[in-house]
Amino acid sequence: MGAVVADDGPSGVKAPDGGWGWAVLFGCFIITGFSYAFPKAVSVFFKELIREFGIGYSDTAWISSILLAMLYGTGPLCSVCVNRFGCRPVMLVGGLFASMGMVIASFCTSIVQIYLTAGVITGLGLALNFQPSLIMLNRYFDKRRPLANGLSAAGSPVFLCALSPLGQILQHEYGWRGGFLILGGMLLNCCVCGALMRPLEPPKKSEANKEPAEKKVKKKLLDFSVFKDGGFIIYTLAASIMVLGLFVPPVFVVSYAKDLGYQDTKAAFLLTILGFIDIFARPICGMVAGLKWVRPRCVYLFSFAMIFNGFTDLMGSMSIDYGGLVVFCIFFGISYGMVGALQFEVLMAIVGTQKFSSAIGLVLLAEAMAVLIGPPSAGKLLDATGRYMFVFIIAGIEVTTSALVLALGNFFCIKKKSEEPHTKEEAAEREELNKSEDKTPEDAKVDSIEVEQFLKDEPEKNGEVVTNPETCV
Repeated sequence: MGAVVADDGPSGVKAPDGGWGWAVLFGCFIITGFSYAFPKAVSVFFKELIREFGIGYSDTAWISSILLAMLYGTGPLCSVCVNRFGCRPVMLVGGLFASMGMVIASFCTSIVQIYLTAGVITGLGLALNFQPSLIMLNRYFDKRRPLANGLSAAGSPVFLCALSPLGQILQHEYGWRGGFLILGGMLLNCCVCGALMRPLEPPKKSEANKEPAEKKVKKKLLDFSVFKDGGFIIYTLAASIMVLGLFVPPVFVVSYAKDLGYQDTKAAFLLTILGFIDIFARPICGMVAGLKWVRPRCVYLFSFAMIFNGFTDLMGSMSIDYGGLVVFCIFFGISYGMVGALQFEVLMAIVGTQKFSSAIGLVLLAEAMAVLIGPPSAGKLLDATGRYMFVFIIAGIEVTTSALVLALGNFFCIKKKSEEPHTKEEAAEREELNKSEDKTPEDAKVDSIEVEQFLKDEPEKNGEVVTNPETCV
Protein backbone atom coordinates (compact mmCIF):
# COMPACT_ATOMS: atom_id res chain seq x y z
CA MET A 1 0.00 0.00 0.00
CA GLY A 2 2.98 2.30 0.44
CA ALA A 3 3.28 5.34 2.65
CA VAL A 4 0.33 6.90 4.43
CA VAL A 5 -1.28 9.66 2.35
CA ALA A 6 -3.18 12.51 3.99
CA ASP A 7 -6.31 12.76 1.90
CA ASP A 8 -6.96 16.49 1.99
CA GLY A 9 -7.68 16.86 -1.71
CA PRO A 10 -4.87 19.13 -2.96
CA SER A 11 -6.17 21.90 -5.19
CA GLY A 12 -3.48 21.32 -7.83
CA VAL A 13 -4.97 17.96 -8.85
CA LYS A 14 -7.69 17.99 -11.50
CA ALA A 15 -10.38 15.33 -11.18
CA PRO A 16 -9.74 12.87 -14.05
CA ASP A 17 -13.49 12.17 -14.56
CA GLY A 18 -12.61 8.66 -15.70
CA GLY A 19 -9.59 6.37 -15.86
CA TRP A 20 -9.01 4.77 -12.45
CA GLY A 21 -12.06 6.74 -11.31
CA TRP A 22 -14.28 4.00 -12.75
CA ALA A 23 -12.61 1.47 -10.42
CA VAL A 24 -13.19 3.87 -7.52
CA LEU A 25 -16.83 4.19 -8.64
CA PHE A 26 -17.21 0.40 -8.65
CA GLY A 27 -15.83 0.19 -5.11
CA CYS A 28 -18.13 3.00 -3.99
CA PHE A 29 -21.07 1.17 -5.59
CA ILE A 30 -20.42 -1.94 -3.48
CA ILE A 31 -19.76 -0.01 -0.26
CA THR A 32 -22.94 2.07 -0.69
CA GLY A 33 -24.86 -1.15 -1.30
CA PHE A 34 -23.69 -2.74 1.93
CA SER A 35 -24.03 0.46 3.97
CA TYR A 36 -27.62 1.30 3.10
CA ALA A 37 -29.11 -2.08 2.17
CA PHE A 38 -27.72 -4.02 5.12
CA PRO A 39 -29.83 -2.33 7.85
CA LYS A 40 -32.98 -2.98 5.76
CA ALA A 41 -32.03 -6.52 4.74
CA VAL A 42 -31.44 -7.50 8.38
CA SER A 43 -35.15 -6.80 8.98
CA VAL A 44 -36.05 -10.17 7.38
CA PHE A 45 -34.58 -11.83 10.50
CA PHE A 46 -36.74 -9.78 12.91
CA LYS A 47 -39.59 -12.31 13.20
CA GLU A 48 -37.13 -15.05 14.19
CA LEU A 49 -35.45 -12.80 16.74
CA ILE A 50 -38.82 -11.84 18.22
CA ARG A 51 -39.73 -15.51 18.64
CA GLU A 52 -36.36 -16.54 20.09
CA PHE A 53 -35.86 -13.70 22.56
CA GLY A 54 -39.52 -12.90 23.35
CA ILE A 55 -39.26 -9.21 22.46
CA GLY A 56 -41.39 -6.62 20.58
CA TYR A 57 -41.13 -4.77 17.28
CA SER A 58 -39.47 -1.75 18.85
CA ASP A 59 -36.73 -3.95 20.37
CA THR A 60 -35.77 -5.51 17.04
CA ALA A 61 -35.99 -2.14 15.25
CA TRP A 62 -33.09 -0.97 17.43
CA ILE A 63 -30.75 -3.24 15.43
CA SER A 64 -31.36 -1.32 12.20
CA SER A 65 -31.34 1.98 14.08
CA ILE A 66 -27.99 1.32 15.76
CA LEU A 67 -26.49 0.25 12.43
CA LEU A 68 -27.64 3.50 10.81
CA ALA A 69 -26.73 5.59 13.87
CA MET A 70 -23.17 4.25 13.78
CA LEU A 71 -23.03 4.93 10.04
CA TYR A 72 -24.05 8.53 10.71
CA GLY A 73 -22.82 9.29 14.23
CA THR A 74 -19.19 8.36 13.63
CA GLY A 75 -18.93 10.87 10.78
CA PRO A 76 -16.39 13.22 12.44
CA LEU A 77 -14.28 10.25 13.56
CA CYS A 78 -14.19 8.96 9.98
CA SER A 79 -13.28 12.43 8.67
CA VAL A 80 -10.35 12.70 11.08
CA CYS A 81 -9.15 9.16 10.29
CA VAL A 82 -9.34 9.74 6.52
CA ASN A 83 -7.55 13.11 6.69
CA ARG A 84 -4.87 11.59 8.93
CA PHE A 85 -4.28 8.13 7.47
CA GLY A 86 -5.88 8.15 3.99
CA CYS A 87 -8.85 6.25 2.60
CA ARG A 88 -7.37 2.82 1.96
CA PRO A 89 -6.07 2.02 5.47
CA VAL A 90 -9.32 3.25 7.05
CA MET A 91 -11.47 1.17 4.69
CA LEU A 92 -9.42 -2.00 5.21
CA VAL A 93 -9.83 -1.73 8.97
CA GLY A 94 -13.53 -0.94 8.50
CA GLY A 95 -14.06 -4.06 6.41
CA LEU A 96 -12.59 -6.22 9.16
CA PHE A 97 -14.81 -4.58 11.78
CA ALA A 98 -17.97 -5.00 9.68
CA SER A 99 -17.30 -8.70 9.15
CA MET A 100 -16.24 -9.37 12.73
CA GLY A 101 -19.43 -7.81 14.15
CA MET A 102 -21.77 -10.11 12.20
CA VAL A 103 -19.67 -13.22 12.87
CA ILE A 104 -19.69 -12.58 16.63
CA ALA A 105 -23.43 -11.75 16.51
CA SER A 106 -24.15 -15.27 15.23
CA PHE A 107 -23.05 -16.62 18.66
CA CYS A 108 -25.04 -14.11 20.78
CA THR A 109 -27.53 -15.28 23.41
CA SER A 110 -29.37 -11.99 24.09
CA ILE A 111 -30.70 -9.06 22.12
CA VAL A 112 -28.35 -6.66 23.95
CA GLN A 113 -25.35 -8.61 22.69
CA ILE A 114 -26.72 -8.33 19.14
CA TYR A 115 -27.04 -4.55 19.64
CA LEU A 116 -23.32 -4.40 20.49
CA THR A 117 -22.07 -6.74 17.77
CA ALA A 118 -24.37 -6.51 14.72
CA GLY A 119 -25.25 -2.93 15.67
CA VAL A 120 -22.20 -1.12 17.05
CA ILE A 121 -19.24 -3.09 15.65
CA THR A 122 -20.69 -3.79 12.19
CA GLY A 123 -22.09 -0.25 12.01
CA LEU A 124 -18.68 1.23 12.80
CA GLY A 125 -17.07 -0.95 10.14
CA LEU A 126 -19.57 0.14 7.51
CA ALA A 127 -19.06 3.80 8.50
CA LEU A 128 -15.29 3.48 8.07
CA ASN A 129 -15.96 2.29 4.52
CA PHE A 130 -18.88 4.46 3.44
CA GLN A 131 -17.54 7.95 4.10
CA PRO A 132 -14.03 7.42 2.62
CA SER A 133 -15.56 5.93 -0.55
CA LEU A 134 -17.69 9.06 -1.05
CA ILE A 135 -14.69 11.31 -0.44
CA MET A 136 -12.66 9.45 -3.08
CA LEU A 137 -15.55 9.61 -5.54
CA ASN A 138 -15.65 13.36 -5.06
CA ARG A 139 -11.90 13.54 -5.73
CA TYR A 140 -12.06 11.54 -8.96
CA PHE A 141 -15.15 13.14 -10.57
CA ASP A 142 -16.08 16.76 -11.27
CA LYS A 143 -17.94 17.29 -14.57
CA ARG A 144 -19.46 13.80 -14.38
CA ARG A 145 -20.02 13.95 -10.63
CA PRO A 146 -23.86 13.90 -10.65
CA LEU A 147 -23.83 10.81 -12.86
CA ALA A 148 -21.12 9.19 -10.70
CA ASN A 149 -23.16 9.88 -7.57
CA GLY A 150 -26.25 8.39 -9.18
CA LEU A 151 -24.42 5.26 -10.27
CA SER A 152 -22.73 4.71 -6.91
CA ALA A 153 -26.01 5.32 -5.07
CA ALA A 154 -27.58 2.58 -7.22
CA GLY A 155 -25.56 0.11 -5.14
CA SER A 156 -28.14 0.44 -2.37
CA PRO A 157 -31.15 -0.91 -4.33
CA VAL A 158 -29.07 -3.50 -6.20
CA PHE A 159 -27.86 -4.97 -2.92
CA LEU A 160 -31.33 -4.64 -1.39
CA CYS A 161 -32.75 -6.74 -4.23
CA ALA A 162 -30.06 -9.34 -3.61
CA LEU A 163 -29.68 -9.31 0.19
CA SER A 164 -33.37 -9.37 1.09
CA PRO A 165 -34.26 -12.67 -0.67
CA LEU A 166 -30.83 -14.04 0.19
CA GLY A 167 -31.48 -13.32 3.87
CA GLN A 168 -34.82 -15.11 3.61
CA ILE A 169 -33.13 -18.16 2.06
CA LEU A 170 -30.33 -18.16 4.64
CA GLN A 171 -32.85 -17.91 7.47
CA HIS A 172 -34.85 -20.84 6.07
CA GLU A 173 -31.80 -23.04 5.44
CA TYR A 174 -29.46 -22.15 8.32
CA GLY A 175 -31.51 -20.11 10.80
CA TRP A 176 -30.73 -16.54 11.80
CA ARG A 177 -27.38 -17.58 13.33
CA GLY A 178 -26.12 -19.22 10.16
CA GLY A 179 -27.44 -16.28 8.13
CA PHE A 180 -25.51 -13.78 10.27
CA LEU A 181 -22.34 -15.85 9.92
CA ILE A 182 -22.55 -16.02 6.12
CA LEU A 183 -23.38 -12.31 5.82
CA GLY A 184 -20.34 -11.57 7.99
CA GLY A 185 -18.14 -13.41 5.49
CA MET A 186 -19.66 -11.43 2.62
CA LEU A 187 -18.76 -8.15 4.33
CA LEU A 188 -15.06 -8.95 3.91
CA ASN A 189 -15.52 -7.71 0.34
CA CYS A 190 -15.36 -4.21 1.83
CA CYS A 191 -11.60 -4.75 2.26
CA VAL A 192 -11.28 -5.44 -1.48
CA CYS A 193 -13.11 -2.19 -2.25
CA GLY A 194 -10.80 -0.32 0.11
CA ALA A 195 -7.80 -1.53 -1.87
CA LEU A 196 -9.21 0.22 -4.97
CA MET A 197 -9.09 3.68 -3.36
CA ARG A 198 -5.79 4.92 -4.81
CA PRO A 199 -5.06 8.53 -3.76
CA LEU A 200 -4.62 11.16 -6.46
CA GLU A 201 -1.05 12.45 -6.59
CA PRO A 202 -0.55 16.23 -6.38
CA PRO A 203 1.62 17.94 -9.01
CA LYS A 204 5.35 18.04 -8.30
CA LYS A 205 6.47 21.13 -6.41
CA SER A 206 9.82 22.48 -5.41
CA GLU A 207 11.32 21.47 -2.06
CA ALA A 208 10.68 24.95 -0.72
CA ASN A 209 6.94 24.59 -1.24
CA LYS A 210 6.58 21.07 0.23
CA GLU A 211 7.03 21.98 3.90
CA PRO A 212 4.28 24.61 4.18
CA ALA A 213 1.86 22.35 2.30
CA GLU A 214 2.45 19.47 4.70
CA LYS A 215 1.94 21.70 7.72
CA LYS A 216 -1.33 22.96 6.26
CA VAL A 217 -2.65 19.41 5.83
CA LYS A 218 -1.85 18.44 9.42
CA LYS A 219 -3.84 21.37 10.81
CA LYS A 220 -7.07 20.48 8.94
CA LEU A 221 -8.10 17.12 10.36
CA LEU A 222 -11.63 18.50 10.88
CA ASP A 223 -12.67 21.85 9.43
CA PHE A 224 -15.40 23.54 11.49
CA SER A 225 -15.44 26.63 9.27
CA VAL A 226 -18.24 25.00 7.24
CA PHE A 227 -20.65 26.18 9.96
CA LYS A 228 -20.08 29.74 8.70
CA ASP A 229 -21.83 28.72 5.49
CA GLY A 230 -25.60 29.37 5.70
CA GLY A 231 -26.30 26.84 2.97
CA PHE A 232 -24.52 24.12 4.95
CA ILE A 233 -26.56 24.87 8.10
CA ILE A 234 -29.88 24.78 6.23
CA TYR A 235 -28.90 21.54 4.49
CA THR A 236 -27.89 19.94 7.81
CA LEU A 237 -31.17 20.94 9.50
CA ALA A 238 -33.28 19.67 6.59
CA ALA A 239 -31.35 16.40 6.31
CA SER A 240 -31.70 15.75 10.06
CA ILE A 241 -35.49 16.12 9.86
CA MET A 242 -35.61 13.99 6.71
CA VAL A 243 -33.86 10.94 8.16
CA LEU A 244 -36.37 10.79 11.03
CA GLY A 245 -38.85 9.27 8.60
CA LEU A 246 -36.89 8.33 5.48
CA PHE A 247 -35.79 4.86 6.65
CA VAL A 248 -38.99 3.90 8.52
CA PRO A 249 -41.13 2.48 5.64
CA PRO A 250 -38.47 0.08 4.25
CA VAL A 251 -37.86 -1.28 7.76
CA PHE A 252 -41.55 -1.98 8.45
CA VAL A 253 -43.04 -2.83 5.06
CA VAL A 254 -42.04 -6.53 5.28
CA SER A 255 -43.57 -6.92 8.75
CA TYR A 256 -46.67 -5.07 7.51
CA ALA A 257 -47.20 -7.65 4.75
CA LYS A 258 -46.60 -10.53 7.14
CA ASP A 259 -49.19 -9.19 9.58
CA LEU A 260 -51.70 -8.99 6.71
CA GLY A 261 -51.29 -12.77 6.42
CA TYR A 262 -48.96 -13.10 3.44
CA GLN A 263 -46.12 -15.64 3.28
CA ASP A 264 -42.63 -14.63 4.38
CA THR A 265 -41.14 -14.97 0.89
CA LYS A 266 -43.98 -12.93 -0.62
CA ALA A 267 -43.54 -10.24 2.02
CA ALA A 268 -39.78 -10.06 1.47
CA PHE A 269 -40.44 -9.71 -2.27
CA LEU A 270 -41.77 -6.19 -1.56
CA LEU A 271 -38.23 -5.03 -0.77
CA THR A 272 -37.08 -6.60 -4.03
CA ILE A 273 -39.69 -4.60 -5.94
CA LEU A 274 -38.69 -1.41 -4.13
CA GLY A 275 -35.03 -2.08 -4.83
CA PHE A 276 -35.59 -2.95 -8.50
CA ILE A 277 -37.34 0.37 -9.17
CA ASP A 278 -34.69 2.18 -7.13
CA ILE A 279 -31.92 0.70 -9.34
CA PHE A 280 -33.13 2.67 -12.36
CA ALA A 281 -34.29 5.77 -10.48
CA ARG A 282 -30.84 6.68 -9.11
CA PRO A 283 -28.74 6.69 -12.32
CA ILE A 284 -31.53 8.40 -14.28
CA CYS A 285 -31.84 11.08 -11.61
CA GLY A 286 -28.05 11.49 -11.65
CA MET A 287 -28.13 12.04 -15.42
CA VAL A 288 -30.93 14.61 -15.09
CA ALA A 289 -29.07 16.41 -12.29
CA GLY A 290 -26.00 16.69 -14.53
CA LEU A 291 -27.86 18.63 -17.24
CA LYS A 292 -26.59 22.17 -17.80
CA TRP A 293 -29.87 23.85 -16.77
CA VAL A 294 -30.65 21.52 -13.86
CA ARG A 295 -27.27 21.28 -12.10
CA PRO A 296 -27.26 24.86 -10.70
CA ARG A 297 -30.77 24.16 -9.34
CA CYS A 298 -30.07 20.73 -7.87
CA VAL A 299 -31.21 21.82 -4.41
CA TYR A 300 -34.77 22.34 -5.70
CA LEU A 301 -34.76 18.99 -7.48
CA PHE A 302 -33.68 17.46 -4.16
CA SER A 303 -36.54 19.25 -2.37
CA PHE A 304 -39.02 17.90 -4.94
CA ALA A 305 -37.65 14.37 -4.40
CA MET A 306 -38.27 14.67 -0.65
CA ILE A 307 -41.82 16.00 -1.11
CA PHE A 308 -42.50 13.12 -3.51
CA ASN A 309 -41.17 10.65 -0.95
CA GLY A 310 -43.23 12.12 1.89
CA PHE A 311 -46.42 12.14 -0.20
CA THR A 312 -45.79 8.48 -1.12
CA ASP A 313 -45.60 7.59 2.59
CA LEU A 314 -48.91 9.36 3.24
CA MET A 315 -50.59 7.46 0.39
CA GLY A 316 -48.98 4.20 1.54
CA SER A 317 -50.68 4.55 4.90
CA MET A 318 -53.98 3.68 3.16
CA SER A 319 -52.75 0.33 1.80
CA ILE A 320 -54.93 -2.54 3.02
CA ASP A 321 -53.79 -5.43 0.81
CA TYR A 322 -50.75 -6.77 -1.03
CA GLY A 323 -51.60 -4.92 -4.25
CA GLY A 324 -51.64 -1.61 -2.38
CA LEU A 325 -48.24 -2.35 -0.84
CA VAL A 326 -46.82 -3.20 -4.28
CA VAL A 327 -47.98 0.17 -5.67
CA PHE A 328 -46.53 1.90 -2.62
CA CYS A 329 -43.15 0.17 -3.10
CA ILE A 330 -43.03 1.21 -6.77
CA PHE A 331 -43.54 4.91 -6.05
CA PHE A 332 -41.43 4.80 -2.91
CA GLY A 333 -38.61 3.24 -4.95
CA ILE A 334 -38.72 6.13 -7.44
CA SER A 335 -38.75 8.88 -4.80
CA TYR A 336 -36.27 7.12 -2.53
CA GLY A 337 -33.91 6.67 -5.48
CA MET A 338 -34.09 10.36 -6.30
CA VAL A 339 -33.26 11.29 -2.71
CA GLY A 340 -30.37 8.82 -2.62
CA ALA A 341 -28.88 10.09 -5.88
CA LEU A 342 -29.03 13.76 -4.90
CA GLN A 343 -28.34 14.03 -1.17
CA PHE A 344 -24.53 14.00 -1.34
CA GLU A 345 -24.38 15.73 -4.73
CA VAL A 346 -26.18 18.73 -3.19
CA LEU A 347 -23.80 18.74 -0.20
CA MET A 348 -20.77 18.65 -2.54
CA ALA A 349 -22.20 21.58 -4.49
CA ILE A 350 -22.76 23.59 -1.31
CA VAL A 351 -19.37 23.19 0.42
CA GLY A 352 -17.02 22.40 -2.50
CA THR A 353 -14.36 19.72 -2.86
CA GLN A 354 -11.87 21.01 -0.29
CA LYS A 355 -14.26 21.02 2.69
CA PHE A 356 -16.35 17.99 1.73
CA SER A 357 -14.41 15.45 3.84
CA SER A 358 -15.12 17.49 6.99
CA ALA A 359 -18.62 18.59 5.97
CA ILE A 360 -19.93 15.08 5.37
CA GLY A 361 -18.68 13.93 8.76
CA LEU A 362 -20.41 16.80 10.56
CA VAL A 363 -23.65 16.33 8.60
CA LEU A 364 -23.75 12.62 9.38
CA LEU A 365 -23.18 13.37 13.08
CA ALA A 366 -26.08 15.83 13.09
CA GLU A 367 -28.30 13.18 11.47
CA ALA A 368 -27.24 10.41 13.85
CA MET A 369 -29.69 11.20 16.66
CA ALA A 370 -32.61 11.38 14.22
CA VAL A 371 -31.61 8.04 12.68
CA LEU A 372 -31.31 6.47 16.13
CA ILE A 373 -34.78 7.47 17.32
CA GLY A 374 -36.68 7.18 14.00
CA PRO A 375 -37.45 3.44 13.55
CA PRO A 376 -37.65 2.60 17.31
CA SER A 377 -40.13 5.42 17.95
CA ALA A 378 -42.15 4.15 14.99
CA GLY A 379 -41.97 0.68 16.54
CA LYS A 380 -43.25 2.06 19.86
CA LEU A 381 -46.13 3.71 18.03
CA LEU A 382 -46.90 0.42 16.31
CA ASP A 383 -46.80 -1.52 19.59
CA ALA A 384 -49.16 1.03 21.17
CA THR A 385 -51.70 1.30 18.33
CA GLY A 386 -51.27 -1.94 16.41
CA ARG A 387 -51.78 -0.01 13.15
CA TYR A 388 -49.15 0.62 10.50
CA MET A 389 -51.14 3.55 9.11
CA PHE A 390 -49.92 5.93 11.81
CA VAL A 391 -46.30 4.86 11.30
CA PHE A 392 -46.42 5.75 7.61
CA ILE A 393 -48.28 9.04 8.22
CA ILE A 394 -45.68 10.28 10.74
CA ALA A 395 -42.83 9.31 8.39
CA GLY A 396 -44.48 11.17 5.50
CA ILE A 397 -44.98 14.35 7.54
CA GLU A 398 -41.33 14.37 8.67
CA VAL A 399 -39.91 13.96 5.16
CA THR A 400 -42.25 16.57 3.67
CA THR A 401 -41.32 19.05 6.40
CA SER A 402 -37.62 18.62 5.62
CA ALA A 403 -38.28 19.40 1.95
CA LEU A 404 -40.00 22.67 2.86
CA VAL A 405 -37.15 23.65 5.20
CA LEU A 406 -34.56 23.09 2.47
CA ALA A 407 -36.45 24.75 -0.39
CA LEU A 408 -37.71 27.78 1.55
CA GLY A 409 -34.44 28.22 3.42
CA ASN A 410 -32.46 28.16 0.20
CA PHE A 411 -34.86 30.51 -1.60
CA PHE A 412 -35.17 33.16 1.13
CA CYS A 413 -31.92 32.94 3.10
CA ILE A 414 -29.13 31.95 0.72
CA LYS A 415 -27.63 34.24 -1.90
CA LYS A 416 -26.29 32.71 -5.09
CA LYS A 417 -22.55 32.41 -4.90
CA SER A 418 -19.68 30.83 -6.74
CA GLU A 419 -17.59 28.12 -5.14
CA GLU A 420 -15.95 30.21 -2.44
CA PRO A 421 -13.40 27.63 -1.26
CA HIS A 422 -11.86 27.42 -4.72
CA THR A 423 -11.96 31.20 -5.22
CA LYS A 424 -10.27 31.92 -1.89
CA GLU A 425 -7.57 29.35 -2.48
CA GLU A 426 -6.85 30.68 -5.94
CA ALA A 427 -6.70 34.22 -4.55
CA ALA A 428 -4.22 33.10 -1.88
CA GLU A 429 -2.09 31.33 -4.48
CA ARG A 430 -2.13 34.41 -6.71
CA GLU A 431 -1.04 36.52 -3.75
CA GLU A 432 1.90 34.17 -3.17
CA LEU A 433 2.80 34.44 -6.84
CA ASN A 434 2.73 38.22 -6.66
CA LYS A 435 5.11 38.12 -3.71
CA SER A 436 7.40 35.82 -5.64
CA GLU A 437 7.82 38.49 -8.33
CA ASP A 438 10.32 40.22 -6.04
CA LYS A 439 12.70 37.28 -6.39
CA THR A 440 16.10 37.56 -8.06
CA PRO A 441 16.34 36.91 -11.83
CA GLU A 442 18.01 33.55 -11.15
CA ASP A 443 15.10 32.39 -9.00
CA ALA A 444 12.63 33.55 -11.63
CA LYS A 445 14.50 31.54 -14.26
CA VAL A 446 14.28 28.40 -12.09
CA ASP A 447 10.55 28.96 -11.56
CA SER A 448 9.92 29.35 -15.29
CA ILE A 449 11.68 26.03 -15.95
CA GLU A 450 9.53 24.31 -13.29
CA VAL A 451 6.33 25.77 -14.76
CA GLU A 452 7.33 24.64 -18.25
CA GLN A 453 8.03 21.13 -16.95
CA PHE A 454 4.69 21.09 -15.09
CA LEU A 455 2.85 22.04 -18.29
CA LYS A 456 4.50 19.12 -20.08
CA ASP A 457 3.83 16.56 -17.33
CA GLU A 458 0.26 17.44 -16.41
CA PRO A 459 -1.48 16.46 -19.67
CA GLU A 460 -0.04 12.98 -19.31
CA LYS A 461 -1.68 12.63 -15.91
CA ASN A 462 -5.07 14.18 -16.45
CA GLY A 463 -5.63 14.44 -20.18
CA GLU A 464 -5.65 18.25 -20.11
CA VAL A 465 -3.84 21.10 -18.40
CA VAL A 466 -5.15 22.05 -14.98
CA THR A 467 -6.28 25.66 -14.92
CA ASN A 468 -4.67 27.14 -11.84
CA PRO A 469 -2.39 30.08 -11.04
CA GLU A 470 0.75 28.05 -11.77
CA THR A 471 -0.29 27.30 -15.34
CA CYS A 472 -1.45 30.87 -15.88
CA VAL A 473 2.02 32.39 -15.31
